[in-house]
Amino acid sequence: MNRRPLVALLTATVLALPGLTALSSAARAADADLVRNGGFETGLDGWTCAAATTVTSPVRTGTAALKATPAGSDNARCAQTVTVRPDAQYTLTAHVQGTYVYLGATGTGTTDVSTWTQSAPTWQQLTTTFRTGPNTTRVTVYTHGWYGTGAYHADDVSLVGPSADPGQPPAPPTGLTTGTVTSTSVALSWSPVPGATGYAVYRDGTRLRTVTGTSTTVTGLTPQTSYAFQVTALNDAGESARSATVTATTPPTTGGGSSDLPPHALVGYLHASFANGSGYTRLADVPDSWDVIDLAFGEPTSVTSGDIRFNRCPATECPGVESDADFKAAIRAKQAAGKKVLISIGGQNGQVRLTTAAARDTFVSSVSKIIDEYGLDGLDIDFEGHSLSLDADDTDFRNPKTPVIVNLISALKTLKARYGDDFVLTMAPETFFVQLGYQYYGTGPWGGQDPRAGAYLPVIHAMRDALTLLHVQDYNSGPIMGLDNQYHSMGGADFHIAMTDMLLTGFPVAGNAKNVFPPLRPDQVAIGMPATTNAGNGHVAPAEVVKTLDCLTRKQNCGSYATHGTWPDLRGLMTWSVNWDRFGGWEFQRTFDGYFG
Repeated sequence: MNRRPLVALLTATVLALPGLTALSSAARAADADLVRNGGFETGLDGWTCAAATTVTSPVRTGTAALKATPAGSDNARCAQTVTVRPDAQYTLTAHVQGTYVYLGATGTGTTDVSTWTQSAPTWQQLTTTFRTGPNTTRVTVYTHGWYGTGAYHADDVSLVGPSADPGQPPAPPTGLTTGTVTSTSVALSWSPVPGATGYAVYRDGTRLRTVTGTSTTVTGLTPQTSYAFQVTALNDAGESARSATVTATTPPTTGGGSSDLPPHALVGYLHASFANGSGYTRLADVPDSWDVIDLAFGEPTSVTSGDIRFNRCPATECPGVESDADFKAAIRAKQAAGKKVLISIGGQNGQVRLTTAAARDTFVSSVSKIIDEYGLDGLDIDFEGHSLSLDADDTDFRNPKTPVIVNLISALKTLKARYGDDFVLTMAPETFFVQLGYQYYGTGPWGGQDPRAGAYLPVIHAMRDALTLLHVQDYNSGPIMGLDNQYHSMGGADFHIAMTDMLLTGFPVAGNAKNVFPPLRPDQVAIGMPATTNAGNGHVAPAEVVKTLDCLTRKQNCGSYATHGTWPDLRGLMTWSVNWDRFGGWEFQRTFDGYFG
């Protein structure tokens, strides 16, 4: 006798009813795995990760899996934002190995969910479910470990549920035109397309990048070469047809370093020799938005030796640090993409005082050795603390006498002559060493002032024709008097506007109208800001960054401070640091990209 269970008989009978089989199949067909590259077979494509890489072992399926290593204050989060359907049910799964591994989803519009395992010595599946809110169209899924508990692995991440209705691809962009053309870059802009969420840029038929704005600068070009450009519009439904083609021919190289940068550049320091709460970031993982990457730091063997050494962060301090070979390969890859990679000398702990000619010569030879070994584009001077100060009889910034000043200028001129016009030279002084010079210079006419006041001014002035960028640290600063003879304090756009206006207008040193520090060119100036509140005192919200740029480049949103000009060619922004910006979810980078494209 057939003893099939009653529930099975009922199920078979119901599914045999007309129309229900097709309905069940349609419901199942609507579900899809919405995670891109959930098996990490194409590296970290589609993911935004901290302290992570892909490995070939252990692997659950395929040929790759994720390995992420939490630090003492970094949980090694790896996340992806996906498009979902409102008011729909989803199941999130992943297979993990390691101690304290988490899987979750945020932005659901209902209750964000997570699940975790305390210990997974072998591959273990984590699963959680959620329902999207009535207006939710985007959800972020993530994995992470726990602070300082060691590496974890993840593979086969999936989010299964109804796919969103993609609609129709957008129309092709119109109005594509070229802007500033340098020997190695071309600026492009086009009209916005309704319904587009991004744009793809093509050079000579090859897709280069995607951007969210309606402008971009293509870098890494060859001088005296003709290029053809097109753009397409993107949304969740796909890609439009290509726009009409525009062409541009790059001129010969003009030298001086700065012409090789895009018209508006983003500068960031990369913690390459140490770890801190922001976590280690591999050079290869620095996003394309960063045009100048300062490797922090080269430091002296002693304060007065002039012998600069660059020691990469050891694996015990920086889990996930790449090998020297991979680090050098990443430098070459960044340079091939038109980026500049520099060695930054000094920093908070690296006091450098070139008190003798011997120290000067050692500085030149040791810095040259670092540049040559890693194939770098140039040098950033980040002398802080007591590195620079003025002797009591040194009162004229145009003709300095102090040995540490004279020897530094001589060393920089020697390096510039050794490497030629393509050598990139940048400086990152604090406001105390530059803008404070409007009120005070050195010990002052009666003595008693801090001899460091304004001490960078003679160095900047002597090197101004060779200087690629000056990005004063507009942070960790006390109140500074601006050209309106009012004190300005950190925390808002006003401080950045007043401090930058001084550089672009020039100012009498120590109030002496006969001793004026001349203005710098706007293409030589970037504004230094902390990337997050963790990075340094003086962080400002993105809206204040936008106000600053609006005022200086467009004379809009200036507030109470009246600038002495408008500088659309202002080079851009500098931040401490790339690592802290990654820690903060790339907020600083997104603000810059959103403003300049």
